Formats: sequence, C-alpha cells, structure tokens
Amino acid sequence: MTQQSTVLITGASTGIGATYADRFARRGHGLVLVARDKARLDASASHLRQVHGVQVDVLPADLTQPGDLARVEQRLRDDATIGMLINNAGAAHAGSFVSQTPEAVAQLVTLNTTAVARLAAAIAPRLAKDGQGAIVNIGSVVGLAPEFGMSVYGATKAFVLFLSQGLSLELSPKGVYVQAVLPAATRTELWGRAGVDINTLPEVMDVGELVDAALIGFDRRERVTIPPLQDAGRWEGLENARQALLGQIQQSRVAERYRGVATSSTAQS
Repeated sequence: MTQQSTVLITGASTGIGATYADRFARRGHGLVLVARDKARLDASASHLRQVHGVQVDVLPADLTQPGDLARVEQRLRDDATIGMLINNAGAAHAGSFVSQTPEAVAQLVTLNTTAVARLAAAIAPRLAKDGQGAIVNIGSVVGLAPEFGMSVYGATKAFVLFLSQGLSLELSPKGVYVQAVLPAATRTELWGRAGVDINTLPEVMDVGELVDAALIGFDRRERVTIPPLQDAGRWEGLENARQALLGQIQQSRVAERYRGVATSSTAQS
C-alpha cells in the first residue's frame, strides 16, 4: 500500500473520525469522508484541502439507512484508489437495558455492528486480491467489561473486536492489515448524544491523544491497540489465557463436573 492510497473514514464529521482525517491528510493520503452532516463534512473537506493539499471527497450517508449504506459499500467496491477503511461511525445509549426501546436497540446494533461488517465485507475482497491495504475498526474497552453497565453498546463493541481478530487471521496472510482500536472514554460528542454529561466521567482522554496513540499501534501493525492500557502485559496475559482455554473446550465429552443424572427442582414461592 502506497502513501498515496485514499482513506475512507466513517463518522468523519467530528471527534475520532475527524481527527483521523486530519492525521491521514498530514501523511499525504486522499480522503473520502462519510457522515450524516453534509455541512460539517464540506467545511472539514475545505479545510483539509487548503491546509494539506490533498484530494478530499464528501459522501453524506446515514449508515443505519439501507440505501445510504449501499452507496458507501459501492464506493468501497468500485474505487480502486481506496486502500484503507476506518470503520469509526458509532453511537452509544445511556440508561439500563430494560429502559431502552426496541427501536433504539435496533438502531444501535445496526450502526455499530451491521454497518461495520458490511463495509468491511465491501472492501476486503478487493484488498485481498491486491495483496495490500488496511481495515481499522474502532471498538471500545466497554466491549471487555459488562461491569460498566452499557450492555447493548458493550456487546456491539465486543462484536467489533471479535470481527477484527477474525478478519486479521483471515486477511493478514493475504497482505491486508486489520486493526482493532479500543478507546476508553474519549472527549467526543458521542457522550452528549447518548445522554451522558461527559464532565461526570472520572477519566476522559483527549481525542488527539487517542488517535495519535492508535496510529502508533497502526504503524507497528498491532492487531489490537488499547491506548489507555498502561501495562501491555495485561492484554498479553488475557490472550494467553484465552489460547489456553481453547485447548480445553474442543472436547468430545462434557466436563467431569457435568456428568451424572440431572435432577429436577421445583421453585417455591
């Protein structure tokens, strides 16, 4: 992949996506910016062209809408100059699981999982055929921690991590790099849209610091980058434990503790 390859970034009008756009423009990459807010995209594109002298296209789209998602997929399939996808668009919801409406849950799942998988699926075959390129999926540390209480959001981000790891195993031998980035709380508009006052959060990372760290991981070709994790050995330990677990779950018989005759019990009121 050459430095001149174009980068398509979703959720590019603000926050993490806008910062990725700035950083890749500094590196000399052309950009395709995807988000719902066309006015913001146009302003960002104009600024990036003027400051960095790169080609910037704007592609307004709401990735929860089938027609808009299909248009972005088509661009990824057909535009041979696009060598990198930054799957950043996402949302979060505050409140307990039982307080969320079915419609809100469906929209969150559509944006945070379906769109991510479909856009990756749109570009991956072409990148694999070319033997080069990259897919970066923005997850979250919440996907590792059901204790944080954001059950649906965390589940979607766990999906992003698993998808990224699976794609990495499949695509890296074909020359395609796949990175999962797991931020902790980052100072973006996501929290306000989710109904959370960001000033009530105890630790919040600056978005520029987050993206710069993610790009260091990108340049090192890390499969999983967790910018707020101080001790990398913790992640390595988790991965080692997971690998050890795999050797014990591929068995033809149930574990000893589950052998015997099951007994029925009657719940008492």
